[in-house]
Amino acid sequence: MAYDDDLAGRVRDAVAQRGDFTEQKMFGGLAFMVNTHMACGITRDVLMVRVGKDGYADALALGAEPMTMGERTMSGMVMVGPGRTADDRVLQEWVDRGVALALAEQPKKPRPPRERPQTSVG
Repeated sequence: MAYDDDLAGRVRDAVAQRGDFTEQKMFGGLAFMVNTHMACGITRDVLMVRVGKDGYADALALGAEPMTMGERTMSGMVMVGPGRTADDRVLQEWVDRGVALALAEQPKKPRPPRERPQTSVG
């Protein structure tokens, strides 16, 4: 299991309170996409929240940690550990930050389907 199913259900409920969303496997976990942008996600038992560059310092001041992938720090993304997301109200506040950012942006244009090279058999 790459992510905590209980946390996924709680995040799913929190995101659904704000509107439509889709789920996508990402970062070895599960991402919640709102308005074609990642709002938040889960890896193991940690909540990832997209807070943007402008919300990054505030999120860190509230107890989030920088999100790193290997040695790279992901700009505008934070991780919120299980001790900070145990309360549903607090979880909702973190999810709301990510959803608000996703809703504030223009939806991404759909990518055209990739053409696959034709191969001949025979």
